[in-house]
Amino acid sequence: MDEQIRILCVDDERNVLRALERLFLYEDYEIITALSGQEGLEQLGSVGPVQIVLSDYRMPGMNGVDFLKEVCRCWPDTVRIVLSGYADTTAVVTAINEGEIYKFIPKPWNDDELKVTLGNALERYFLHQHNRQLMERLAESNEELQAMNENLQKLIAEGTDELMNCDYHLARSHIILDSLPVAVMGVDSEGVIASCNRAGGRILGLDEEKIIGMRQQDILNPELIGFVENIRNREAVTGVIPINGVGFRAKGDIVDCQGREMIVLVFDNEV
Repeated sequence: MDEQIRILCVDDERNVLRALERLFLYEDYEIITALSGQEGLEQLGSVGPVQIVLSDYRMPGMNGVDFLKEVCRCWPDTVRIVLSGYADTTAVVTAINEGEIYKFIPKPWNDDELKVTLGNALERYFLHQHNRQLMERLAESNEELQAMNENLQKLIAEGTDELMNCDYHLARSHIILDSLPVAVMGVDSEGVIASCNRAGGRILGLDEEKIIGMRQQDILNPELIGFVENIRNREAVTGVIPINGVGFRAKGDIVDCQGREMIVLVFDNEV
């Protein structure tokens, strides 16, 4: 975790805020305090990312539920916790539902339990951040794959149908394939290598002309065969595949080649 961990504590009683500051005095946290919901919103708007907000429920002016609803609206990633001595069950349910509260902790709190709760809340926060980053990377990879597919389709449309014909003999297409800056391989519906450029032969450690016409199980490793089958089943389009001890970022898609289904594999830079 490279982020500075910040915890905002909101309570209209100063002694409660001081107690929380003492509790986390020796933790690697930056504790920020506010005496009201409005002050808490101002703090959130002026400091960097705040991972956790710990708020009292009953406060004059803006109560804890209204405050945390606003936090949820403006900073949805921040984990929200209610700390209150108000033990009304209806109020607890309202706070959880309307403010999307992670936890409701009664006063007086147990120091150890509160520390465990905050530790779990931080894990939740960073897991959510990690998942979002993975989704963003996946979206970027899909865009890159789409662009590559469009380029390949353009080559075919411009008269290079030999690039991936389904007769397994693509000698004339090698000039075009070998000019591509990435390794490209085509596998037909029967699992036969129908095309392969020079860069593809290089990463497999074989002459690309010898590769064409071979069955996938005779030349591809199990990881790459599994990746091909996943694409065939429309379960995967990207992945990191080990080939001869080196990991390659692979992308694949299914294209129509003269009325027959062809899986096109593109191998990006080593990872």
